[in-house]
Amino acid sequence: MAVDLDARDITLNYTGGSVTMAVGNAKDIFGEDFSGLDPGPVETSVTVKSHSRTRVIGQPATNIAGYNYIYAQWPTSTASNAAAGTVIYMTWTGSGGDFTGRVSGSMSALATFFTANTKKALSFRTQRGTKYGPFAATT
Repeated sequence: MAVDLDARDITLNYTGGSVTMAVGNAKDIFGEDFSGLDPGPVETSVTVKSHSRTRVIGQPATNIAGYNYIYAQWPTSTASNAAAGTVIYMTWTGSGGDFTGRVSGSMSALATFFTANTKKALSFRTQRGTKYGPFAATT
């Protein structure tokens, strides 16, 4: 039994959300090797306030000094047992019609992602009929 790898779904995370679509569609929109799709991490600073900690109930508390740390926050997507996200219908140059995808996050974040990364002129609409685009192809 042959498996068409381009028919499988891929989820692309970006700042503010993620989009899930067929691998073949993603290759057509972003290029065969997905070049340029490097969301990169965002450095996030966390401040922990000073506090007291009791390890054993009834024993005296230990004071913990406040501190800061920085970590690299990579874009993530939401998880759900059901198909999470909002359905969108995408059309791009040479697509020949509408193709579906699922989006978590805001449509404006998706529009920003498409504007920065699409290799073809692309537009999309939500199930409710709101149209976005077209987004110009990047070189």
